[in-house]
Amino acid sequence: MIAEPPSVRSFDKVWFWSHALFEVSRLWCYRFISLVLAVPVSLAAGLLFAVLSCLHIWLIMPCVQLLLINMQWIQAVWANILNIFISPFFSSFGKCYGQIIIHLESAEN
Repeated sequence: MIAEPPSVRSFDKVWFWSHALFEVSRLWCYRFISLVLAVPVSLAAGLLFAVLSCLHIWLIMPCVQLLLINMQWIQAVWANILNIFISPFFSSFGKCYGQIIIHLESAEN
């Protein structure tokens, strides 16, 4: 901690007024900065959210629905590929390694 040595001490009013000035300036700087920045930042955030919501509702979701409707055959083919090739492999893998039991023992002296 930085302070004055006990032998040399400034007036108590200096400490009082410096602390008071610090607190008041901190409070008013915070109020001024929040007044200047809060309105533009909240306006920008609101506009960004509105644009993203509009794009999601009117552009992205109709495209996704169009793709899902027109590519139903791809879903069927992918499901068949998974059921024919991938599912048996993982089923046999699970049956082979499902019976492994590990016992941990601590070595006592």
